[in-house]
Amino acid sequence: MTDKDTAAAEAELVQEAAEIDEIEALRQQAEDNWNKYLRVVAELDNLRKRNTRELENARRFGVERLVAAILPVRDSLEAGLKAASEAENVDIAALLEGEQATLRLLDQALESAGIAPIDPEGEPFDPERHEAMSVQPSPTAEPNSVIAVVQKGYALHDRVVRPARVVVAQAPQPADEA
Repeated sequence: MTDKDTAAAEAELVQEAAEIDEIEALRQQAEDNWNKYLRVVAELDNLRKRNTRELENARRFGVERLVAAILPVRDSLEAGLKAASEAENVDIAALLEGEQATLRLLDQALESAGIAPIDPEGEPFDPERHEAMSVQPSPTAEPNSVIAVVQKGYALHDRVVRPARVVVAQAPQPADEA
């Protein structure tokens, strides 16, 4: 063998060794990437499961604050009914005062839960927030405005839960000239 052949063979061996090292490095990198991928998939799966649990808990216990605020109202109503049923002479004024206090307690509970009444008397009719029960001619009210509230509506954080039931003003009909 000549020196050229020996040098070429050594160069080939060095190149093969370098390629083997490169292949081994690429295998290691592929294995590392595969392990990272598996960790990310596991993390995503855990995140998905945690989000599902949190969503389920939010659905199940989302009204907990409202329930805590309304229970004292129920207690107050129950105490008032018990006192009224046990009393020989029912004091209507005291009973009325107790009921008004209970209504204030309920209003506070609803307000704390983000529930606001819709009481649109005198406002223009809004089909998004009001339900027209009837239309009535009115010489004093603006046409298409609310002249009476039959039943208050309620909104939960600007979303209408129940529209207000209202009577809407209509321009008076001119008298027939005959």
